[in-house]
Amino acid sequence: MLAKDLISTDIPPLKVTDTAQKALDWMDEFKVSHLPVIDKTHYVGVVSDAEILDHITANEPISKLKRLLTKPFVYEHMHAYDVLKMYALLKVSVIPIIDNKEHFVGAVTSQKMLEYFSQLTAAQEPGSLIVLELNQHDYSLSQIAQIAESNGAKILSLFLTPLNNSTELEVTIKLSVQDVSAVLQTFERFSYKVKASFSQSVQNASIKDRYDALMHYLNI
Repeated sequence: MLAKDLISTDIPPLKVTDTAQKALDWMDEFKVSHLPVIDKTHYVGVVSDAEILDHITANEPISKLKRLLTKPFVYEHMHAYDVLKMYALLKVSVIPIIDNKEHFVGAVTSQKMLEYFSQLTAAQEPGSLIVLELNQHDYSLSQIAQIAESNGAKILSLFLTPLNNSTELEVTIKLSVQDVSAVLQTFERFSYKVKASFSQSVQNASIKDRYDALMHYLNI
């Protein structure tokens, strides 16, 4: 999925001529703390509510903050991972998307990123989670997949998390089956350290309810 595919039509850009009050009103309406700023179609940067409140009065234009604005962005042809990386690095509430001429194309919200991450991790799919801990040199995706598939399970998602100050990895696997007892036994037979496992057969409904409630909150 490309960055442009994540654009939310709910977030309009501010013009440099818009007032501070308009910016704050829009931030309140759209439940964000940042908004992209444009000069005609050219992307200028991102303004935050804190910058507005600290530096200009309600009736002054956003252009007065032009020198203070940071300029985070992702090109429209880049991958959705690049948007996720930008969120992690900058902790802003919107990520502007631009074309090769730095014309503003749209913005990605945290809600869109959450929806994408949910799809990416198969979070709403029924199944189970297994967390393995192993040395980086021992990691083999083909062997892990073979163990899962030999027990009638399919890998829906898999993520690697390096453990701090060590050569160890945490491998989180989402499987298509709810009963993972046979899979766990096979992992142990192959000397894998099973750190944790979670069946989502009972919990799935409540997780979906919480996810739907969060989506509703972000849409308020």
